[in-house]
Amino acid sequence: MTIPQPLFVRSPANPILTAADLPYPANTVFNPGATRVGDETVLLVRVEDLRGISQLHVARSADGEHDWRFDPEPLLRAAVDLDPEETWGCEDPRLTRLPEREEWAIAYTAYSRRGPLVSLATTHDFRTAKRLGPVMPPEDKDASLFPVRFGGRWAMIHRPSPLRGGAHMWLSWSPDLRHWGDHKLLLEAHDGAWWDAGKIGLGPPPLETAHGWLVMYHGVRMTSDGPIYRAGLALLDRDDPGTVLCRCPEWVFAPEAPYEITGDVGRVVFPCGWVLDEASDRLSLYYGAADSVIGLATARFSDVMARVLASPVPAS
Repeated sequence: MTIPQPLFVRSPANPILTAADLPYPANTVFNPGATRVGDETVLLVRVEDLRGISQLHVARSADGEHDWRFDPEPLLRAAVDLDPEETWGCEDPRLTRLPEREEWAIAYTAYSRRGPLVSLATTHDFRTAKRLGPVMPPEDKDASLFPVRFGGRWAMIHRPSPLRGGAHMWLSWSPDLRHWGDHKLLLEAHDGAWWDAGKIGLGPPPLETAHGWLVMYHGVRMTSDGPIYRAGLALLDRDDPGTVLCRCPEWVFAPEAPYEITGDVGRVVFPCGWVLDEASDRLSLYYGAADSVIGLATARFSDVMARVLASPVPAS
């Protein structure tokens, strides 16, 4: 029997960023948003300081793998007096380039005393950022915008956590990035023994392809030894992102390396950003490992699309 090759291959430089790479003491660095700015790869990383409070810092690299440089100050620092929704920090950013507005949107988790919620900010250069404020109440997280409008409205995927039942991915709409409604269940966590049973959440921002919007999401399976975070794929309709075209039944990326198995939260791979180089058919996936360090895994983009397009259409 031929053993299939893994879809995503880890960088030999992994982990590509650790707390030791920061120019000041910190506990962990993880869950990075990712994008290209000019000739550089930019990561917006979650840095948990020695108090346990997270801020969002910018790291830059020419090749997206080595020689990372940190900006001297956080791009988004928890401002408790001005932004009480961030009392306990800013976490887990997703970055979306909005060509129409010539800026990036940053969707991140603001950790308030009443629980985590979704906040938005924008930036033109990753030197300064403008907060738009909270857009979803607690408890809600794992959010990202689509890069274009549909019928004049912006769309956002996010993951509310109800008091009862599973935690699923939802789609919401806005005319102005501030007021959100028309909430719709988008992708539902499985039940029972599935790898993504009970809780799922968006990984990197939706990626536009010729076949539709490629989505990676994390799924959490509870075991007697605690949760395992793995990642899977789905494809949304290009014109109607509320329609799921197909969904891989199996996970495509899972914790295996020692730095993914052991850390502040073990057995976790948590992708928040990816960068596509169409010319080289290379998809670079940036992820948090065990809530402690940052890893990089790459895949042939054509192989990723072949895998998701071969997946079944979800039952209606």
